[in-house]
Formats: sequence, structure tokens, C-alpha cells
Amino acid sequence: MKQRSHLAREIVETIALTLIIFLVIRFAIQSYRVSGPSMLPGLQTDDYVLVNKIAYLFHAPERGDVIVFHYPLDTSEDFIKRVIGLPGDTVTLDNKTVQVDGVVLHEPYISEAYNPSGKTIKVPMDEYFVLGDNRPLSDDSRDWGFVPKADLVGKAVIVYWPLSNWELINTYSNVYTQIKVSH
Repeated sequence: MKQRSHLAREIVETIALTLIIFLVIRFAIQSYRVSGPSMLPGLQTDDYVLVNKIAYLFHAPERGDVIVFHYPLDTSEDFIKRVIGLPGDTVTLDNKTVQVDGVVLHEPYISEAYNPSGKTIKVPMDEYFVLGDNRPLSDDSRDWGFVPKADLVGKAVIVYWPLSNWELINTYSNVYTQIKVSH
């Protein structure tokens, strides 16, 4: 009898521990399927990425981070883009370049330099300016504005499927090192 209650307790403990681990992982990590060409050449349509949903609980996104967020014009839809401008940054776009706070970005991750109209914008507090890496085919902050901090889902960290595309997602932090942190 004692052995039976010991076994029952172990089964209950195992089920409870499994449930706790499942809930923690579900809270912290999300899978996201890339749809469309906006992040080429780095991310392909039908790539699956793991998104760290707790990455921004303790610090804000950084320039170069690839993020998943709720699309500001329809929050039931999620997008994936690269953070270019942080709150307080001044972003200047011309035909071929992007500047942040007066520093021209040399972006090895883009498919082609393309900005159909030149403009200079200041990123509001608690919002982010994001661009797709495939500039000619990306629907991004140039079209619909900024991403509110509240709409961030998390940081894309790993392409895990298909296995042939497996890689850690590069933030190219060296592209942004010349930009002064002044806000």
C-alpha cells in the first residue's frame, strides 16, 4: 500500500513539473513563421524562428535586433523586421542610405539599398523605427510609421526550420557602434 501511494505521488509530481515547464517555456518562447520576402536575404519565406518573448522585460530593444511585433495597423497580425531607430533617434532616409543621428549605416544585411522618398523623422518615446532587410519589397515603418513598445512580441534569435537554414540571427551590432547614445 505504501509503495502504491509513493508511485501515485511521483506520477502527480511528474505531471505537475511537466506542466510547469511547459507553461514557463510557452511564456518565454514562441515560434514564428516568416511569410513573404521582406527579410531576404537573411530570412526566407517559410523559415521558422524562435522568438525570445522575455528578452525585453529587463532591457529595451537595440538597433539591429530582429523583432517580432504586432502590426500597428492590425494587431491580430505579427510582422518581423529589424530595429533601426530607437526612441529619441533621428532617422534620415534618402535614395540609397539610412542615417541614424547623422551616422550613415553600412548595412551588409540588406538585399538592396532602396528608399523611394527621402525624409527625416524623429522616433517618439516608447516607439521604434523598423525596416525589412529587403528594402524594395518591405512593408515597414517607411509606410505605416512606428512600432509601439507595447506591440513588441520579442526578439527573433534562431532560425530552426528548415534544418538546412539553421542559424543564430545576426544583429550586426557593429553597424551601429558609431551612433552616440544620448537619449
